[in-house]
Amino acid sequence: MGLHWQLRALCGVSGAGAGQRSHRHEPDDRPDHCTVHHGGVVASLPLLRKYKQINYVEVEQHAIQQSFVRIGHTLKHLYEDKQVFWFLLAFFCYIDGVYTIIDMATAYGTALGLETTGLLLALLVTQIVAFPSALIFGRLSAKYPSSQLIPVCIAAYTGIAVFAFFLTSQWQFWVLAVLVGMFQGGVQALSRSHFAKIIPVEKSGEYFGLFDICGKGASFLGTMIVSVGSQLTGSANVGIGMLALLFAVGFVLFRVSCRTEDAKQV
Repeated sequence: MGLHWQLRALCGVSGAGAGQRSHRHEPDDRPDHCTVHHGGVVASLPLLRKYKQINYVEVEQHAIQQSFVRIGHTLKHLYEDKQVFWFLLAFFCYIDGVYTIIDMATAYGTALGLETTGLLLALLVTQIVAFPSALIFGRLSAKYPSSQLIPVCIAAYTGIAVFAFFLTSQWQFWVLAVLVGMFQGGVQALSRSHFAKIIPVEKSGEYFGLFDICGKGASFLGTMIVSVGSQLTGSANVGIGMLALLFAVGFVLFRVSCRTEDAKQV
């Protein structure tokens, strides 16, 4: 799972570069896009050959209407499964902090007056570091449960936000980029894996729909916190440092979800 997301990230870097060239009317960038697309097709071949869909919903009449009915039923009974409910709230908080750091990294560095070229190279380093780090977390997940590894990632991101509060120079931004890369792929892949284990298998489609909504729908929260903090204090450091609150809340809610699981087993 982590490898999949890091391949997507690396392809995204290539695609972004190609898009930038096209605006300057430089040579045709279609070969770059073809390379990315063909690479995706080749990487998908083993999955297409071996993967078999086990849990799915048979196509019915009025399929769209039935889809909304199933989603409504899932939402209605979501709170009854407290482990899933608390996890989604936790995921809503901490993954938004993760995405905000990724999306606002260059804006934050620019606000601090750091060199643009150095910022872009640091983001490339983040992707390079994220690739082996995701593989390492994949190995660790075979030895340790995700309920132990995810809090480690959240705690690490809390430390990253605190470190960003004191960031003032280019070399510190490079350290920040490496730290983000170490945990970026791990926290995303582990979260999906953990969620897949705690949801009803027969309703995986509906539940993963909610999972994606929590991930993408939360994107406004971190940006708002950073913006409000920066505007009120006049310091970008304070704005990005306030993301530590999101991670702290996510950490607590995740522990609540795990305790709910332990109570259910007892």
